[in-house]
Amino acid sequence: MAGISKGVIGETIAARFLRDKKYIILAANYRCRFGEIDIIAADRSYIAFVEVKTRRADALYTPREAVTIAKQRRIMQTASMYLSHNPIERQPRFDVIEVVTATDDPMNVVELNHIIDAYEAGDLHTAF
Repeated sequence: MAGISKGVIGETIAARFLRDKKYIILAANYRCRFGEIDIIAADRSYIAFVEVKTRRADALYTPREAVTIAKQRRIMQTASMYLSHNPIERQPRFDVIEVVTATDDPMNVVELNHIIDAYEAGDLHTAF
């Protein structure tokens, strides 16, 4: 497993989870000058901008705690850029997927938590 980061493992697991829930993956690791979005996925009503955080079970804090206000702002700016180049009729939403792996085995997922609408876009909703 040398060379495979826990982030890549978590993002792969999260994408599989979303596909199993009937989401369509529109983009992975979308980058622009403002930042990166791990997964952009759509269902019938929403386009979800998904931040994936992966931690071991013995971590001192939950994965969602790593999605700071500053990180949320960068994701919102990046989402705005994505939507300006890829117009879509669906309502935007910001999700977080937490992937918790076994302490000694990063491929063994002990918990996956999909936090739908994890934070609000505030005034950015009007921009979309």
